[in-house]
Amino acid sequence: MIAMPRPGEAPGAGRTSARRAHHFRGSLGRFATGVAIVAFDGATRRHGITVNSFTSVSMEPPLVLVSIARTAKAHDELSGRPFTVNILGAEQRLLATHFAGRPGPEPRWVEGGTAPRLYGVLAYFECTPWAEYDGGDHTLFLGEVVNFDYRSGDALAFANGAYTTIPESQLGMEDLL
Repeated sequence: MIAMPRPGEAPGAGRTSARRAHHFRGSLGRFATGVAIVAFDGATRRHGITVNSFTSVSMEPPLVLVSIARTAKAHDELSGRPFTVNILGAEQRLLATHFAGRPGPEPRWVEGGTAPRLYGVLAYFECTPWAEYDGGDHTLFLGEVVNFDYRSGDALAFANGAYTTIPESQLGMEDLL
């Protein structure tokens, strides 16, 4: 089903009914994404925010982007601070839920050279702030990657409102180069 504007109403007219917003969110949820945690040291404490909106932006310079909801408790503290994007392995669902507002066991941290990161993640990208952009009810944070690494393993993913697993490929892209 494709949602159409009402007669006389411009597409995206700024009025989103609850039903339309629910359908929009459900439509977006059909796109499978990886699960990551943005970690950083705030003014008074360490923060982590579970996200599924993460993407590479540029190879030179190496830039990545995360989209953070303005309603996230730590949103305002992230501005101008170094951060790490932690890509979660399939076995790290408890970390995802911990930083999504359902606290569990305290996670293990690693003191990164630029920003803190989580122990044992599938991959990480330590970043210095590059730019911030308004994204409606989100802010788009771009970071310049200054340190990164990965390990073997299956990835944690999110699709259709549930966690799932993306199996590790038999042959990684870096082996093809």
